[in-house]
Amino acid sequence: MAEAITVARPYAEAVYKHAAASNELSQWSKMLQLAAMIAESGEFKLLVGNPVVTAKQLGEIFLEIGKSKFNSEARNLLMLLADNKRMQVLPQISQLFEQLKAQHEGVLEAKIVSAFALEGKQLRKLVDDLEQKFKRKIEARVSVDPELIGGVKVEIGDEILDASVRGKLEAMAIALKS
Repeated sequence: MAEAITVARPYAEAVYKHAAASNELSQWSKMLQLAAMIAESGEFKLLVGNPVVTAKQLGEIFLEIGKSKFNSEARNLLMLLADNKRMQVLPQISQLFEQLKAQHEGVLEAKIVSAFALEGKQLRKLVDDLEQKFKRKIEARVSVDPELIGGVKVEIGDEILDASVRGKLEAMAIALKS
């Protein structure tokens, strides 16, 4: 996976610079998400590995699937990726582009794992507290993991805030062992 990210990074950065310069970040975001979705489809993955399908044919098939959803620059990018046999890294390009876009907009992505489903007011309060702590807008992705027993675990970038019962029990067990 790290290899695909390494290959995707220069493409994502180039697309981001172009989109930011032309003030088309949201348009490029939609196009890259569509391209990633097409690239991840099972049918398209079969074509990528097929030696009978040329790079040009692969690019043309991809553009035909996307119809008129791609502008001329996106079409050029997709054909370039097909020519360089890099179509499989489109999901990573889209992911990296979204990270650069969020960074540009001052938004941090938070992965919140809760032992129980969070109600609207609870989630809003947690997000507000995180925004105050990090002094940036927070975009939350919430999931439920009953194994946490209670509380929440929040991941923002490299920082992990573990306020779960399970995390506290594990910390207590480590303290007792040492």
